[in-house]
Amino acid sequence: MPTPQRFDVATTFGVKAPKGLEIEGFAEEDHPKVPLKQPYVFRQGLNAVLAFLRDAGGDALLLTGPTGAGKTSLIRQVAARLYWPVQELTCHGRMEFADLLGGFQLLQGETRFVHGPLALAAREGHLLILNEIDLMDPAELAGLNDIVEGAPLVVAQNGGEVIRPHPKFRVIATGNSAGGGDQTGLYQGVLRQNLAFLDRFRVLQVSYPDPETEHAVLDGIVPDLPTEIAHKLVVVANEVRRLFLGESDGANPQGGELTLTLSTRTLVRWARLTVTFKGAPNPLAYALDQALTARAAAEERTAIHRIAADVLGPLWSGQV
Repeated sequence: MPTPQRFDVATTFGVKAPKGLEIEGFAEEDHPKVPLKQPYVFRQGLNAVLAFLRDAGGDALLLTGPTGAGKTSLIRQVAARLYWPVQELTCHGRMEFADLLGGFQLLQGETRFVHGPLALAAREGHLLILNEIDLMDPAELAGLNDIVEGAPLVVAQNGGEVIRPHPKFRVIATGNSAGGGDQTGLYQGVLRQNLAFLDRFRVLQVSYPDPETEHAVLDGIVPDLPTEIAHKLVVVANEVRRLFLGESDGANPQGGELTLTLSTRTLVRWARLTVTFKGAPNPLAYALDQALTARAAAEERTAIHRIAADVLGPLWSGQV
């Protein structure tokens, strides 16, 4: 059995927290399913995630928000610091509930049952992360209803094996919608989910980080990038996002003028590539192409590069 260990919240996550506030995780930092710890700036969603990990109360947790806003990375980096093993997979329209349970495989000349991510997480007390859950058939996801509430998991394929969920087992899902389908037209394949299934979730809305947080992210991950350039890249990213989401004067997102966005993930990629191509002609433009705009339609590529040129000024066409 894994060894529990308590962690001081302020020290572990680098945030302001009441003195003595702790969260329980595990002591086995070398477990193969513990995510790799990476530089990360925790923000407002941390409190909700820690509250869920302390006591799920028969709930699952759904993180919803725009692509690249950091939904999955938030959970991974919390788990990395608590040494909490993770079973993770990305859902799709052809996935079945049986895929989560496991199946028979030929191993060393013998046919054996190999437990899937749900069975392993429930048995061992891991976090089960289901990415893009709103792409999966609602009828298949209904199989999760009982175990989320603490009922035993019955693996019929393995002779009716019964797995009683570990007290540390948690189900966490991410999606670009909150389960009600995509009202913006930005995401293909998103399905409206079953109301009874959604009723078992706490919902955490995750948005793109504020500029100060993204400055800190770039400083931590790409320290060789000049501060002036890093700050201007964040400005470009936020303008591209505004056009992607169709936001204007505080209006609700309705689908915007761009069909792709400059997420935090892409922003970091742009910054890294800019440093990689330092000294080359037009490194910022070349790096932006590789990071994002090479897959854009011609008019969208032109629009995004025009935004970057306006924000970066003489830096855009010069050397870094």
